[in-house]
Amino acid sequence: MKEAAFPHNEAERLFILRALNLLDTPMEERFDRITRIVCNALNVPMAAITLVDDTRQWFKSSQGICVAETSRKDAFCAHAILESDMMLVPDASKDPRFHDNPLVTGDPYIRFYAGYPITVRNAFNIGTLCAIDNKSRQLTEAQKNIMQDLAQIVESEISAISLSETHYKMQKKN
Repeated sequence: MKEAAFPHNEAERLFILRALNLLDTPMEERFDRITRIVCNALNVPMAAITLVDDTRQWFKSSQGICVAETSRKDAFCAHAILESDMMLVPDASKDPRFHDNPLVTGDPYIRFYAGYPITVRNAFNIGTLCAIDNKSRQLTEAQKNIMQDLAQIVESEISAISLSETHYKMQKKN
């Protein structure tokens, strides 16, 4: 298994991620709705919105995944945040980065992964919107476009949360 490198802006990325105050917060329907759409549109059993912290990947929303977080060293999303576009893994059992990953060799037996980076402030990939299957597969162009559109909606929702929190703090000071 090949662990993902850290982004060149890791310190700033973590600062921004933590400043968003999203880690360890309750699930929200606005994000759950998006992961449900991913499952239905791509016909996959698992989807998630992940936030990649320093040692873990934490799930802000998930469908078909029974844990709240996994180790960053095992996380496909830790690789995906290094990309500027979607990371596709058609068959993880044949991919040198993941073939011996415990999430591939054991439960949930990941074979397919598609992860689109969630970017904030036009520079910081804080996590992903991802689709996961225990069967090897490819995505159509239409499905890739759906993932991109939904990832951009996640980014908009995160920006809205950040703006409303900032607005609330400013109002509170006055």
